[in-house]
Amino acid sequence: MNTIIQNILVVIAIVFALAFIIRKFFWKPAKSKKSCGGDDGCGCH
Repeated sequence: MNTIIQNILVVIAIVFALAFIIRKFFWKPAKSKKSCGGDDGCGCH
C-alpha cells in the first residue's frame, strides 16, 4: 500500500516539475495586439 502512495506522489511531483519547466522555458507569452500609436509607453518612438 505504501508503494502505491509513493508512486502516486512521485508521478505528481514529476508532472508538476515538467509543467514548470515547459511554462518557464518553452511557453512564449502572447504578444500584445495594441498598436504603437500615441504615448502609450511602448518605447518605439
